[in-house]
Amino acid sequence: MMITLALSKGRIFEETLPLLQAAGITVQDDPDTSRKLILATDHPEVRLLVVRATDVPTYVQYGGADMGITGKDTLLEHCSTGSGAGLYQPLDLQIAKCRISVAVRSDFDYASAVQKGSRLTVATKYVAISREFFASKGVHVDLIKLYGSMELAPLVGMADAIVDLVSTGNTLKANNLVEVEHIMDISSKLVVSQSALKLKQAPIRRIMDAFAQASKPYHAIAE
Repeated sequence: MMITLALSKGRIFEETLPLLQAAGITVQDDPDTSRKLILATDHPEVRLLVVRATDVPTYVQYGGADMGITGKDTLLEHCSTGSGAGLYQPLDLQIAKCRISVAVRSDFDYASAVQKGSRLTVATKYVAISREFFASKGVHVDLIKLYGSMELAPLVGMADAIVDLVSTGNTLKANNLVEVEHIMDISSKLVVSQSALKLKQAPIRRIMDAFAQASKPYHAIAE
């Protein structure tokens, strides 16, 4: 019975490898050197799909994968559109940690710009998260959706602020931007297809239990 796990390249993939090893699963191919999008493991019945981070919930929801690992930010945006039916989120794995924050040019008076009833132009790919955050402050926002190089928007006068993932903050500093508000902490979650869980309960549960055990030290650090 084949179990398919959807992952994206980069930090999430790298930090998932120890969890897979805890489940007794070793990936046979290196996604950084291989052009394959379906990666074999040393278990013939377990394979990995390499997809865009934003597509992980979609692959799981529509049956392309049985399970996936993706950031809380991606899941919030995915579910905000009314999607997410049939997705089960059993575990926060506490890996690939970062945060979503508001950043502006260092010379921008953010405190004055976010007075209740004011209006702000914000560039982000996190439209739902941004809308909800600024609405809670009573600030009207005009949202510009971008998919990358967010830092450019305030520098070229296209937006007053950005809402983006921040890890070290080095990219913001390099572009003369400052982090002015923390919206939420982000870590990666395991998502499982509810239909796959019914049909393949035993093997999926084994992987889930191994992931839960292996991620316990991360939870201890978080606490």
